[in-house]
Amino acid sequence: MTTSGERERLGEAVRGVEGERAGRGGVLWGGMPPWLPRAMVLFLVLVGLFQLADWAFRQLIDLFVMLLVAFFLSLALEPAVDRMAARGVRRGVGTFLVFVAVGVAVVGFLAALGTLLVDQVAKIAGDMPHLVDNLIGWVNRTFHQDLSLGELQKRLLKDSGTIEGYAQQAADNVWGVSSTLIGGLFQTFTVGLFTFYFTAEGPRVRRTVCSLLPPARQAEVLRAWEIALAKTGGYLYSRAVLAVVSAAGHWVMFALIDLPYSAALAIWVGVMSQFVPTIGTYLAGALPVLVALTVEPVDALWVLVFTVVYQQVENYVLHPRITARTVDVHPAVAFGAVIAGAALLGAVGALIAIPAAATLQGFVGTYVRRYEVATDPRIDRGEQRRARRELRREAARRLRRMVGGDGE
Repeated sequence: MTTSGERERLGEAVRGVEGERAGRGGVLWGGMPPWLPRAMVLFLVLVGLFQLADWAFRQLIDLFVMLLVAFFLSLALEPAVDRMAARGVRRGVGTFLVFVAVGVAVVGFLAALGTLLVDQVAKIAGDMPHLVDNLIGWVNRTFHQDLSLGELQKRLLKDSGTIEGYAQQAADNVWGVSSTLIGGLFQTFTVGLFTFYFTAEGPRVRRTVCSLLPPARQAEVLRAWEIALAKTGGYLYSRAVLAVVSAAGHWVMFALIDLPYSAALAIWVGVMSQFVPTIGTYLAGALPVLVALTVEPVDALWVLVFTVVYQQVENYVLHPRITARTVDVHPAVAFGAVIAGAALLGAVGALIAIPAAATLQGFVGTYVRRYEVATDPRIDRGEQRRARRELRREAARRLRRMVGGDGE
């Protein structure tokens, strides 16, 4: 048997061993685990890397947007380049020719609108005294005032300090406007350069991207790329056809009422209504209405009525027929895509929203399995009535043919 002294020595030895173990792998100063300092350092490093990545992404967001725009533009131009390449034309030369054709069209459109704008501004400036006299007369008759042009001039001269302040502020903002224009030109040049590269080197770009993926993923990427080519090209093709039809229809209308610059205004309506989403129709119709107001107010009413009627015909007759085989996107989906694109990327997102939605819809549609829906009156509550009406109409047509045949 052990004595009390031996038991005390044995307990002290056990406590010493436990303390040594705790000091080696359990707890350090004041109860802190030894892995905690390393974890804190790792956490701070990860936070720093996240902050660095966030800063770099914010600095490069404009570049990413320009690359996205260039990619979709290349998808729109590549079918034309592919056709020329199939006929033996080098892709670089074909891309250059396509760029020249697009540039000539854009320059011609801007030149026509610039001439229209300068002439209309000059006409409004020449008619300004007459317009001001009419406005003053209307204010005096309506509000029982006794205003005159001389009194308005005195008030303007009295507030010349304010006008000078506005002029000075505008002059100070010249540098800001100049830098904005230079930045816009630089971004346009950058988008054009990347678009040229993506279009001329399309096969090489696809080969480079696919070389980074396993074979199974390569097929999916190429399928998505092909769908994007078809949908983007189809979108621009259908929009171009609708723009030509719209321009031709409005040109006939403007020529009938003898509206000045009818051809330029018709091109404006066709391009703006088709290639500017959501608000393009209103911008397209506003300029012809304003021009007609400077000639004859009744003509402005006719222009407005024709624009509204044509828009309904286009929405319900022309648009479904033309886009049925190119970009099969429901109008509600297209509208929602435009809103989402504008919220994410502004005007750029609104422009590329519809082809992007069509590409996504086409790509997802290849993987989503659809089933045949059984006939059920709860799906379409008016289907049975519509079928009965069609049967009655068909019976009436047969009866008329029989009666007409007997009469002969």
